[in-house]
Amino acid sequence: MKLLCFSDIHRDLEQCARLVERSTEADVVIAAGDFASIHEGLEETIDALKPIDRPTVLVPGNNETEDALRAACDGWEAAHVLHGEGTDIDGVTFFGLGAGVPTTPWDWSFDLTDDEAANKLEACPGGGVLVVHSPPKGHLDMGFGSDAILRTIETKRPKIAVFGHIHECASRQEQLGPSLIANLGPAGTLLELPG
Repeated sequence: MKLLCFSDIHRDLEQCARLVERSTEADVVIAAGDFASIHEGLEETIDALKPIDRPTVLVPGNNETEDALRAACDGWEAAHVLHGEGTDIDGVTFFGLGAGVPTTPWDWSFDLTDDEAANKLEACPGGGVLVVHSPPKGHLDMGFGSDAILRTIETKRPKIAVFGHIHECASRQEQLGPSLIANLGPAGTLLELPG
């Protein structure tokens, strides 16, 4: 299964158009949050992505809320908005959690504490694909990652875990135990899901 993965598009409609074009290369598209900028421009950005007809997994970033993202994706048949839940696509389980984790210093930000994130991540099954907005602590995170996400990757051992949020680490990958982890960024990364 080929995955086209991106995050932190922040209202870049030209980049949305490029991702729509590239989506034909993938079986599943993954969008790991931050479509808007401080809650502005969400609808236009999602509208620019709606021509994607491949199954598309989206989680909210800290720049938009879960409810706003669900509303913006209304009518987009390919979209699967996940926040503390999973979905099955062609026999592969995708589990998603959005928001800034841990809490950011910005009062406008859609955030969760590590404890709140840990509660939502309890239902994550093992061995699938984990889509989160925030990175795991100590990995591609510039010191701003989440303990709860790190523990989930270590215990649930997803084949792939993708995220964004920390722009300075975009387009970088590493191994965390058996899991490939990737900080995506807006350019779009093609990943092959191991069998």
